[in-house]
Amino acid sequence: MKTTCYTIILSLLIFIMIGCAANQGSKTYSANQAQTAMSVYFGTILEVGDVVIDVDQGGSTLGAVVGGVAGRSLARAGKSNRAGRDLATVGGAAIGSAATKAASQKPGLELTVELDDGQLMVIVQLKDDDFLVGDRVRIVKANDGSYRVRQ
Repeated sequence: MKTTCYTIILSLLIFIMIGCAANQGSKTYSANQAQTAMSVYFGTILEVGDVVIDVDQGGSTLGAVVGGVAGRSLARAGKSNRAGRDLATVGGAAIGSAATKAASQKPGLELTVELDDGQLMVIVQLKDDDFLVGDRVRIVKANDGSYRVRQ
């Protein structure tokens, strides 16, 4: 019973970590970016490409540990022999790792922008807006050095 409680607590921690992972979209600002001056550049979208942003911050490792503990706990509760417990531990670890990895991957965009001064920039951000080749956009540069493309 004690192991099951630990498993549940660790599972919740994984999903909290994934939920708190950096949000790299065009419309999300951190608290320290609010009410600060930012630089703005204007340009035109040259290319738009789909990418996957992996926001995993150790979650798949933690997922493997939680999955392994959960598998072993279930095998023990079912009175499995040593081989059964080992198999349940490995299987649970694989499932936990895969589940947290899948949950941590977000759809993103790789945007190539030609600024009005002729400079080219490539910016990757979460896919939270639609961009088309030829769109006029503004590039916002935050004080922390991050960039985002806005319509």
